[in-house]
Amino acid sequence: MAHTVKILATEMLNHNVKRFTTERPQGLNYTPGQAVLVEIPEMKGGKRPFTFTGLLAAPELEFTIKLYHDHHGVTDRLTDYKPGDTLKFANPLGAIKYQGTGTFMAGGAGITPFLAILRNLHKGGRLDGNALWFSNKTVKDIFLEKELREMLGDRLRLLITREPSTCHENARIDKEYVNTHARNFDQHFYLCGPEKMVTELSTALRELGVHSENVVTEDLDS
Repeated sequence: MAHTVKILATEMLNHNVKRFTTERPQGLNYTPGQAVLVEIPEMKGGKRPFTFTGLLAAPELEFTIKLYHDHHGVTDRLTDYKPGDTLKFANPLGAIKYQGTGTFMAGGAGITPFLAILRNLHKGGRLDGNALWFSNKTVKDIFLEKELREMLGDRLRLLITREPSTCHENARIDKEYVNTHARNFDQHFYLCGPEKMVTELSTALRELGVHSENVVTEDLDS
């Protein structure tokens, strides 16, 4: 089923991440972490998957989208979308789903499916025991730091990979980092980010003895 919703509000969260608040179609239900294919009608083949990032009980929908201006695609076009404009999408499709306590490892925009999961767990008082490792290239790429710290406290790790930082860790999430900082290897590990990062971490986790069913990645085909 196709849905057309009006944008109610937009907000820039950093230099290239924009939050969209939209109408919520009657009867639309989703699982935190799920996505929809958003269509830009004026673009041929202009569809991209974006995850819901708000609370399940909210009367509106929320999307948090990283804008890429270098290849003039869907997110570049969304830069100019404003309240009153419309978005079109079909029913939710499978993505990352919460399967139990664990560590969420996000690279850049890969944090978006985790936002709905973490926010809804927090709202329900079920966030204890979960951790988030959020990796970005530079300090200016970080967004929602205040909210994430309030939810997770010392279970939040913010990593910077391409510039010195005195306020955040200068490190990459790789096999050595996981081996040093993971509290145990019987938990779930949720991965989302650049394909290379997810592939390498999936392999590293299995080499460290994590059961394959405890490594949770995106599945947008279901």
